[in-house]
Amino acid sequence: MGDDAFIEVDGVEKVFDVRRRTGFLRRERRQVRAVDSLSFSVPRGEMVGYIGPNGAGKSTTIKMLTGILTPSAGRLRVAGIDPSRERRRLAHRIGVVFGQRTTLWWDLPLIDSYRLMRRMYRIEDARYVRNLARCVELLELGDLLEVPVRQLSLGQRMRGDIAAALLHDPEVLYLDEPTIGLDVVSKVKVRGFLRDLNRDRGTTVLLTTHDLTDIEQLCHRVMVIDHGRLMYDGELAGLHEAGGAVVERTLVVDLERELPPLDVEFTRVVKVEGARQWLAFPAGRSAAPLVARIAERYPLADLSVREPDIEAVIARMYARGTSVRP
Repeated sequence: MGDDAFIEVDGVEKVFDVRRRTGFLRRERRQVRAVDSLSFSVPRGEMVGYIGPNGAGKSTTIKMLTGILTPSAGRLRVAGIDPSRERRRLAHRIGVVFGQRTTLWWDLPLIDSYRLMRRMYRIEDARYVRNLARCVELLELGDLLEVPVRQLSLGQRMRGDIAAALLHDPEVLYLDEPTIGLDVVSKVKVRGFLRDLNRDRGTTVLLTTHDLTDIEQLCHRVMVIDHGRLMYDGELAGLHEAGGAVVERTLVVDLERELPPLDVEFTRVVKVEGARQWLAFPAGRSAAPLVARIAERYPLADLSVREPDIEAVIARMYARGTSVRP
């Protein structure tokens, strides 16, 4: 592990004992290896995508990094702290957001949850006021502070959870599906906030998500875990190459009128239906310049980007036994 590593994971394993009934009075005990010889490091201030299929070991890793679970073997350090041994000390230096579980008090107005967290973390008044004001402004929470959490939409509650995780100025933020179920506008707001947070404050971010757009817009580095093992560690473009096949994204282009198949560099037309055309392009290539070319050359009415199936890429990697690290 490098000397500049802020998060260090060295040969970590997590094994669970599972018992199941095999007869009237008989139970069978077996071991399930959720994380298997996992090693990686994350420098301070880096934003990393941590992805994989359901059950791959992502949540188990994050629970060990926060001290909720203790590794069965190996070594973990976050900011030089062993999470399972010094969980309370570490809690003041980390923030956690679980997309499908809230840390807010369900029946209380949003502002009351924040006041309770100020007491829990013993945040000094000036710091609390400053951080709350910043989060309220950037996440547009001003009209929601007096609303009970149970009355918030999923997108509103998610923004509220992100603010709650940042009130005590954590040095590292763990995000588990932070944009799940959000509408397009809410996703854009959350991504923009996280990008600014990482750039302006140097907050280290570990992001788990099934949304490739989250990774593309926020992370320069992506790690893939499957069956508890690190399958890939590098750039997103390299992930598609590691899958062993050309993986493509699709531009769905709605024109103002019917036209012959569009001729745009790095794309190929795969389908035409009236004024709508489907253009495939390499998944590792940015969509932005392609969209700009189409808008410049053709009468564009609307356009959307369809992402490739990330789980299919990972499945091909696993079937080939691929393990790629820079």
